Amino acid sequence: MNQQDLFLMSDAALREVIDMVDADQLALAAPADWSRKPNPSLRDILAYHAFDEAWVPDVLAGRTAEEVGTRHDGDLLGDDPIGNYGEINDAATEAVTGDLDLARTVHLSYGDFPLGDYLVHTSTYRAFQAWSIAKFIGLDYSLPDALVDGLWEIVGPQIDGFRAMGVFPPEITVPDDADAETRLLARVGYWVP
Repeated sequence: MNQQDLFLMSDAALREVIDMVDADQLALAAPADWSRKPNPSLRDILAYHAFDEAWVPDVLAGRTAEEVGTRHDGDLLGDDPIGNYGEINDAATEAVTGDLDLARTVHLSYGDFPLGDYLVHTSTYRAFQAWSIAKFIGLDYSLPDALVDGLWEIVGPQIDGFRAMGVFPPEITVPDDADAETRLLARVGYWVP
C-alpha cells in the first residue's frame, strides 16, 4: 500500500461514518479534546473536517496558504451539513485519485513536506476520527481490515514520533491476542475498554 491508497481508504472510512450521522446528532456536545474550539458540538467537528477536505485540492495543486487566502473560511456546511460535506469530500477524493508525485513538495500551515507525508498525516487523522465519531454516536463500526493493515504498515513505525509531537495520547495495554484493529487503536491510545 502507498500513501495515496491509505488516504483514499481513510477518507472513505470517514465519509462512511459521517454519512451515518443523523441531523439531530450534530448538536451533541463533542469531546473537548477533539477541537480547539471551546464546547464543540459534533457539527463543529464536521465543520473542521469539511475545512480540512476543502484544502486538499489546493494543497495538491501546490498552492500556499497565502494564495488560497480565506477561500475556505466561514460556514462550509450551510443548511445541509452532511450533503455539503459530501460535495467537499468528493472534490478532495477526485484530487487524490489522479497520478500523483508523492515526493513533490507541498505547502502546509506547519511547513513544507513531501506530498506522501501530507497524505499520511491526513490519513491518520481521518481514520482514527472515523472510528471515534462512530463510537461517539453509538455505531457498531470497525475500520476496514485493509485500512487497519495499511495503518499498521505506514503509520505504525511512526506512532512514537507522532506521540512525541502530541498527536496521540499514551498507549493502552490490551491482551496479546487482541485483534489487529484493537491493538492498533490501543497503540495510538484510542481503544476504549
